[in-house]
Amino acid sequence: MKKIMEVAMADLSETELMLSGYGLTTAELFYRMPDFRNVLNTFVWQEYDLAPDHPKLFGFIEFWQEEIEGPLHSVRFVHRKLIAPGEWRSVTGEFTLH
Repeated sequence: MKKIMEVAMADLSETELMLSGYGLTTAELFYRMPDFRNVLNTFVWQEYDLAPDHPKLFGFIEFWQEEIEGPLHSVRFVHRKLIAPGEWRSVTGEFTLH
């Protein structure tokens, strides 16, 4: 099911994703350097995702924990729907004055 969603998302434009309920999720991940555990570094991740479950964000966090050597310290994220179906109108004509 997850692969089907990823393939379907790859075929959609950003506007189509937003009209389907996706919003822009930005996460700031704080992690410890593998060789210097007292040093914190940051990584910023941004992707279109579905709130409130955030499957892409949590999938990325799982990937990080399984594949990346730097252990996570904390994650901050924000989600914003840029447009909603009620805010979108299809324009079929245009008038020019002067």
